[in-house]
Amino acid sequence: MSKPVMSIALVCGPDSDMEANAIRATLESFDARVITYWIGRPSDLMDILSGKDLYPDTDVIIFSFHGDEGSFVMPELDESVYEEHEPRDDFGPEEVARFINLPGKIVIANGCSLGDPKLAQAFLNGGCQTYIGPDDYPYGSSALMFVVRYFYEVLHNKKSAQDAFLVAKEMDEELDMYRIYEQSAARELQS
Repeated sequence: MSKPVMSIALVCGPDSDMEANAIRATLESFDARVITYWIGRPSDLMDILSGKDLYPDTDVIIFSFHGDEGSFVMPELDESVYEEHEPRDDFGPEEVARFINLPGKIVIANGCSLGDPKLAQAFLNGGCQTYIGPDDYPYGSSALMFVVRYFYEVLHNKKSAQDAFLVAKEMDEELDMYRIYEQSAARELQS
């Protein structure tokens, strides 16, 4: 691989490994450096959200996760396995707000309903520059294609996050549910 043009954290939630592997292989072929983080317990996600486990030169974070009702679906562990400080439920806006510290990052939350405005606001309040996700329940292959097209536009065609978002969203009617939230404009692009 030549010198990477972008460093990407790929955060893989439970039962999302097929999508994560496809994203990683594709983005590496686009000359991105991809570091994959496997989430097996709440403290793993807490360390990503707080920035504690991220490499310092990370530009973008992709959450390859299942989502439901605006929350990241977490694995269910036996009560005896949880650490004292770990949340026992899925990570919604309240849980994210407790741990988030990602100044200036672009986040793509590529799971069902993870484009929920309350969840997006929790990320923006935690310093993220841009937050992207679907506000409904996309078909799995459509979600994968959104990420691939978005990064093709950013890495190959040198488009801004906003312009790449608009191109990726226009690929298919299914992708109309994707939303972008931005710190600088404090607004949502829906066109």
